[in-house]
Amino acid sequence: MTESDDRNPTDFIRRIIDADLAQHRNEGRVHTRFPPEPNGYLHIGHTKSICLNFGLAEEYSGKCNLRFDDTNPEKEEVEYVNAIKEDIRWLGFDWQEREYYASDYFEQIYGYAVDLIKQGQAYVDDLSFDQMREYRGTLTEPGRESPNRNRPIAENLDLFARMRAGEFAEGTYTVRAKIDMAAPNLILRDPVIYRIKHTAHHRTGDSWNIYPMYDFTHCLSDAIEHITHSICTLEFQDNRALYDWVIEQLHTPSRPHQYEFAKLLLDYTILSKRKLIQLVKQGHVRGWDDPRMPTIRGMRRRGYTPEALRNFCERLGVTKNDTRIDMAVLENCLREDLDKRTPRVMAVLKPLKVVIENYPADQVEQLPAQNHPQDPAMGSRLLPFCREIYIEREDFMADPPKKYFRLAPGREVRLRYAYFITCREVVRDSNNEIVELRCTYDPQTRGGDAPDGRKVKGTIHWVSARHGVNAEVRLYDRLFTVPNPDKGGDDWEQYLNPDSEQILPDCIVEPGLREARPEECFQFERLGYFCADRHDWSPERSVFNRIVSLRDTRGKIQSGEQ
Repeated sequence: MTESDDRNPTDFIRRIIDADLAQHRNEGRVHTRFPPEPNGYLHIGHTKSICLNFGLAEEYSGKCNLRFDDTNPEKEEVEYVNAIKEDIRWLGFDWQEREYYASDYFEQIYGYAVDLIKQGQAYVDDLSFDQMREYRGTLTEPGRESPNRNRPIAENLDLFARMRAGEFAEGTYTVRAKIDMAAPNLILRDPVIYRIKHTAHHRTGDSWNIYPMYDFTHCLSDAIEHITHSICTLEFQDNRALYDWVIEQLHTPSRPHQYEFAKLLLDYTILSKRKLIQLVKQGHVRGWDDPRMPTIRGMRRRGYTPEALRNFCERLGVTKNDTRIDMAVLENCLREDLDKRTPRVMAVLKPLKVVIENYPADQVEQLPAQNHPQDPAMGSRLLPFCREIYIEREDFMADPPKKYFRLAPGREVRLRYAYFITCREVVRDSNNEIVELRCTYDPQTRGGDAPDGRKVKGTIHWVSARHGVNAEVRLYDRLFTVPNPDKGGDDWEQYLNPDSEQILPDCIVEPGLREARPEECFQFERLGYFCADRHDWSPERSVFNRIVSLRDTRGKIQSGEQ
């Protein structure tokens, strides 16, 4: 990257990288990493970090590693490893051969801890974690040194080796860095860098009885992999002092630097792993890939596209200030992407039968319909039309208000791609519920306006009763009723939206949708964007999820889509 590239960096991370390259730091390399812990599924917040780290590597002709920080065997599983890789690939990124694990470096990291002990920069402690908290002090009071802080080096080395050998029970000993118990940054008050865990690891099995802490592992893994720019979210800002201290004490292969950016805070969602687990375990959602979940798997199943998510992250930019993002920003990115790529089809979610009395009972016409009004290259299709059709129940009112322009007794409307029809009779059942409309059509209005110049203000969609396909449609809304459900603290569940999912089992869609493929997206005209469910759709059972409505706010219809 040179000045002749005429780049104008728009965020502080790119300005840092440009300055490093201008001064030929890191031998002119840009090498990032995405380091998830394999203890759960990725969510929309991780998407921002994925796009930033892989995006920077691509932009600067560098490299990006995928590294699993697998130092907590109690919570980590191969299932999560595989899911994370699948999600990253789905988003459109590739780490090539650079797939690493912190567990790859356990022997090296152990050796670095031994080096710290030999230098007098670490010691073995038998204080419990509760006692450590008591000794740590406060923001206004310095901490107290552990009675074990000045244990002889030889004794520390012996105890550490015996910890590794599995001689001691969990919680009896830890290894702590010897830094400064009066440091203003509490993280530097002799942090724990190793603890005992007699738990099998998903990759190393029972080889280890001790495991390094994240803050000790992360910086050393970066150094071993020759990472140049270690990019984290802001909650790790105070940890940077420990990151730098560890690297400065040891002879590592490289000298990485950590930089922090604001994480993604999205309205009407929660991204706390603990709370997401609670949603699943308590049955508020059907699983981690429930279309209401902010997980990448859930968003994929709902019908989000990787292009829309990448565009969303790009629009957010990279800042140092945590800011809540309006859900409408994400939804607009989604609409923009889906609008370009999705064919238009017709579906009726709440069917009301219409009998066109003056249409021949045995006649079937094939009416041409555009697949996309702004993209002729997407072609057209033929829609079967016959005497009996279904329309949307909401497109008829027996006693309409003044500005209601859809179908009503004695009123004429246009059927999309078909004819003008007029309602002549309303049929009700014994409960006085409307079950059928009797209408007439004007055969002179096929596919256009009336020859006599009369106009209608309403155009409604429809599906042939004889040819339509039965479908289940799932309508999704925001999972919470307030923008920031976390404001309720531990009472966040009170804000769950009871109407976040509505299942409509008796919908009718046009016959061509019988050939839909799982995850294929469509615009149901006038209703929104929908996709064939990733897992539940089959030719025998058509299941569609609403991805997003056609509205760019909650009260404004996109122009041209009515």
